Amino acid sequence: MTVPMVEALQVRKSFGRLEVLKGIDLTVDPGEVLCLIGPSGSGKSTFLRCINHLEKIDGGELSVDGELVGYRRSGDKLYELRDREVCGKRAEIGMVFQRFNLFPHMSVLDNVTSGPVRVQKESSTTANERARHLLERVGLADKVAAYPNQLSGGQQQRVAIARALAMSPKLMLFDEPTSALDPELVGEVLDVMRGLAEDGMTMIVVTHEMGFAREVGDTMVFMDGGVVVESGDPKVVLTSPQHERTRAFLSKVL
Repeated sequence: MTVPMVEALQVRKSFGRLEVLKGIDLTVDPGEVLCLIGPSGSGKSTFLRCINHLEKIDGGELSVDGELVGYRRSGDKLYELRDREVCGKRAEIGMVFQRFNLFPHMSVLDNVTSGPVRVQKESSTTANERARHLLERVGLADKVAAYPNQLSGGQQQRVAIARALAMSPKLMLFDEPTSALDPELVGEVLDVMRGLAEDGMTMIVVTHEMGFAREVGDTMVFMDGGVVVESGDPKVVLTSPQHERTRAFLSKVL
C-alpha cells in the first residue's frame, strides 16, 4: 500500500480559547492535488501551517510521508522534536504564501539559492545551476540579476515558487498564492502551478480560483468553522454540492 503524503487524524488547534481546527480528518496521496476552499476564518491557512509545523497541533495526529509532524513516537508516548530536527523536516515541504516574502536586498538568483546553500549546505555552483533551471521553468530566465522591487507581483510569486522548488520538496503547500495579485497577473502563476501538477508534484492549495480547482485538482475539500464539511471530485463538489453550507458558499463565489 502507498503511504499517504499527508494524513490528518482528528487534528485540533486552538489559539487561546478560540478553537480553529476542530478535528480535521484528511488524506493526500503522493502526486495528488488537493484544493482547500472555504470562507475566511474557516481554518484553511492554519491547517497548512500545521503541516509544516509553523503551528503546533493541540490534538490528533498529523504525518507527512509516514512520519509524524513535529514529534516522534516511542512506545505509547510522543516526544517533540528539537528545533534543528523540525527545520530539517520543514525543508522537505515547500510553502508559498499570499505575500511573496522575498528578501528585498537579494537578487532573484540569490533568493532562489539561499535555502539550498544555507540550509542544505549545497555548493554555490550546484545551487546556481539548478536555480537558473527553475527560473527558466517559471518563465523568468531573464530576471536572474533583478531585485524583487523591479518585478511585478506575478513575477515575484513565480520567484517564490522557484525558491520553494529549489529545496527539492516532496510536498508543496500554497496559501492563496494569487490573492494578492492584480487579476491580469493571476494566470501566469496558475500556469506554473498547473505545470507542477502535470509533473506529479503533491500539492495542497488553499484557493478561491475555482476554475483552477476544477481543472487541476484531484480532490476538493470545503472547510467551514474548523471542520471538513464536504470533499470529493472538484467537478462534482462544484456542480452538485451535497451540503447546504457548501451550496451557500459556492453560490457567493461562482
